[in-house]
Amino acid sequence: MNGAESLLTSLIDAGVEVCFANPGTSEMQLVAAIDKIPGMHPILCLFEGVVTGAADGYGRMADKPAVTLLHLAPGFSNGMANLHNAKRAHTPIVNIIGNHATHHLPLDSPLTADVQGYAALTSDWVRSNGSVQSLGLDGVEAVAASMTGRSANLIVPADHAWTDGAEPAKPLPVPAPEKVADETIGKIAVALRSGEACCLFLGGKALRMEGLLAAKRIEAATGAKLICETFPARLQRGRGRPSVDRLEYFGEMAQERLKGFKHLITVGAKPPVSFFAYPGKPSTLWSETCAIHELANQQNDQILALEALADYLGAPEVAVDEKPPVPSLPDGPMTADAVNAVVAQMLPENAIVSDESCTSMVMSYGFFDNAAPHDWLTLTGGAIGQGMPVAMGAAVACPDRKVVNLQADGSAMYTNQALWSMARENLDVCVVIYNNSSYAILNYELMRVGVDEPGERALSMLDLSKPDIHWADMAEAMGVKASRVTTTDDFKARFKEAMASKGPRLIEVIL
Repeated sequence: MNGAESLLTSLIDAGVEVCFANPGTSEMQLVAAIDKIPGMHPILCLFEGVVTGAADGYGRMADKPAVTLLHLAPGFSNGMANLHNAKRAHTPIVNIIGNHATHHLPLDSPLTADVQGYAALTSDWVRSNGSVQSLGLDGVEAVAASMTGRSANLIVPADHAWTDGAEPAKPLPVPAPEKVADETIGKIAVALRSGEACCLFLGGKALRMEGLLAAKRIEAATGAKLICETFPARLQRGRGRPSVDRLEYFGEMAQERLKGFKHLITVGAKPPVSFFAYPGKPSTLWSETCAIHELANQQNDQILALEALADYLGAPEVAVDEKPPVPSLPDGPMTADAVNAVVAQMLPENAIVSDESCTSMVMSYGFFDNAAPHDWLTLTGGAIGQGMPVAMGAAVACPDRKVVNLQADGSAMYTNQALWSMARENLDVCVVIYNNSSYAILNYELMRVGVDEPGERALSMLDLSKPDIHWADMAEAMGVKASRVTTTDDFKARFKEAMASKGPRLIEVIL
């Protein structure tokens, strides 16, 4: 057994089932091992940003890692933006990064670079394999490290992959999250019972059904307000599930939302700050008189912490609150809100929504609170180009669930290659492209940084027309059935058809 075969066998035995790959010459032994050893589903992606984004979507839904196969430092660097998003989402991922053979590295051939230095930029777990005999052990240790909510980067020299004499390693136990101390529970209960305005600021696994139910008990017992982070990794929402307000993206609106609180209690989230600095505006979003308390961080069992706090407070079980109805199916002109109303009405039970709609969801996010039960995945790190790959990975993790990708046109161009992989794997994903031919969010940001009268040259850098991008044609060229709609009635018909059928679809909405 060579090193590549021992590594692959060890990963499979540790429960890893999927490999998103864009391999090169230094990874050919791993490619051959996947062909030889059953148990790993290889999925080819045409760009490394799709590889890493798909692994992110898979990990968010499977709660275990996929493995990526990346070619040297340049291949890894092409995937770094979506690894940034995955880091912010605390997604388990194992990145296998090929490297030159050890005797070839000193020759400084064209693709030679500091792979370890690149890998360290996205994770604190980086290992360059030191021997063929240790490859299997390195693999299972990478899996165990990923299960703490991070990307684990394993660099594999080509000669270690092709050399014989290796053995697979046994899986390692999955580390249990840390339990929150009783003292912490007691201190936070004091704040909640103080009679002062309190906010539970939720993220991470606190936004799963069990966490939300416990948070609702705390809200009912103390009057604390529930707010979730602006870009949650995975929020379970819809009919029959507790609703939670989402903190606004724009700093001024978020400050207004938080200004009355005297205590802000974080659960699986960091205290909220504005996305960017602006002239004359504060970067922190809570008031100067608000105390920050941490109930549970990413290393803690956030659901258990909420349940323990609810029990400590003697909070009774509560019924799920009444919610506003989903807007009725709209007529009239095509707008982003009309599109979102249709999606909310027709969303199937247990769907997964990958949301990179950007400005197109600003006014209609709440439409989905009373839609069919679903999981909502968002752009956690702000590095655009996540939506389609995350949808693709979620569909691989949950092949029996419909995935809907609500996708802004500008950010979609970063990783449009995901359409080809969706078609190749026949994934049940419906991509809705909001085509407004603009980086619309940046038009707002230009004003917010104080540019009141931008000129033609400035505006040209935010304009995606001249020439127009034809998404339906692009999707068809990559094997995805597609349509282009210009009226609300057309969109209703096409989206209903997509929800009733299996396989990849794209609907380009002209706004």
